[in-house]
Amino acid sequence: QVQLVESGGGLVQTGGSLRLSCAASGRTVSSYTMGWFRRAPGKEREFVAAIRWSAGYTVYADSGKGRFTISRDNAKNTVYLQMNSLKPEDTAVYYCAANYLGALGAIMAEYDYWGQGTQVTVSS
Repeated sequence: QVQLVESGGGLVQTGGSLRLSCAASGRTVSSYTMGWFRRAPGKEREFVAAIRWSAGYTVYADSGKGRFTISRDNAKNTVYLQMNSLKPEDTAVYYCAANYLGALGAIMAEYDYWGQGTQVTVSS
């Protein structure tokens, strides 16, 4: 079992930055592909970014390319999502997820564990 706890959300103005953290416990995340997803009001949950369990390969949704950066610190058992140049359309609840030895991907069903989410609100 892996427990995931997100933090770092909040209210920020358009153009601002936030860094989300996902702290894992129960097992080391070094063997997990980690992903960030989000759900905006009235919309389905969607993929944001992922980082593979080995070699650190990353993939991003088009919405975040060039603005978001996913990274991991296996020593701290934590994954981060640095979000810059935020827009009102980035407003959502952001979720961290873990996929044991998973391929790098955006398919939610492939992720085994999920956090409770952290709210990000970008004001215009």
